Amino acid sequence: MLALVIRLAAVLGLSSLSMVVKLASESGIRLPEIMFWRQFTAIPVVLLWVTFGAGLSSLKTRRFGAHFRRSFLGATGMFFTFGSIVLLPLAEATTLGFTVPIFATILSAIFLREKVGPHRWAAVLAGFVGVLIVIQPGSGSFPLKGALVGLMAALMVGIISIQLRDLGKTEAPTTTVFYFSLLSSMMLLILHFAPLPAPLANNLAWGAGSHSAYQWMLIAGLGLSGGLGQIALTASLRYAPVSTVVGMDYTSLIWSTLYGWLIWGVLPGTSTWAGAPIIIASGLYIAWREHRLSIEKPRDMPV
Repeated sequence: MLALVIRLAAVLGLSSLSMVVKLASESGIRLPEIMFWRQFTAIPVVLLWVTFGAGLSSLKTRRFGAHFRRSFLGATGMFFTFGSIVLLPLAEATTLGFTVPIFATILSAIFLREKVGPHRWAAVLAGFVGVLIVIQPGSGSFPLKGALVGLMAALMVGIISIQLRDLGKTEAPTTTVFYFSLLSSMMLLILHFAPLPAPLANNLAWGAGSHSAYQWMLIAGLGLSGGLGQIALTASLRYAPVSTVVGMDYTSLIWSTLYGWLIWGVLPGTSTWAGAPIIIASGLYIAWREHRLSIEKPRDMPV
């Protein structure tokens, strides 16, 4: 129960982060700068957590290269994730994010040579049917650009999840979070000062000028909600395995719907209500199937 409560708090924190990202974008803060402040302002939060937990010595690592690659891919994934939040209503962006287990299953079969049996392939197929119901290609009711960005975000998270499996063999979760925050902040800062061609500069450069008090409040909210949400996400795994708490992640649709209604006066469309349960059921079944087969079957049998 403690793990479930912590996981619910983590989902609330990260859903609040999505809400703050959208507000920050609407206030005039450019996306790369939002990403920088999200990562940079989380560093003190993570350092405090480490200091009162395992201690700063736990941040020592012999796998700096792996952390650098994770940070580069993580920053790229964050660009697409935040981009989908900017381009789409919160509930729709959240729904597309639920396709991560689907992409993770496909990528595990391709890159990790995991044997995926008919049960999980059927869940993958059902998940994509749910995506088609939400997006309704050709109808013009769902922004195609936003849909592509949202699905790309889920694909990147799936790629990162494979990398995190490898990092998790030797690195503590807080160590990985710290280096991701630190290294991606440095990458984004370098991007800010780097001379870019005009087409890239228009999309990747930071905005000029000082920020208002409201914008600085949003910037502080990026680090606070993101940092606390990430820490709670990690802390929940101390008291229960992923298979036990993963179902709580889907409550983010409740928060995104509530934020969308309260702040923007927008509710999900009929297609989202119809497709989201299919995508959620697909992800939950994949998680449940992996958990059951890891207990009941030898690892060389397809699941």
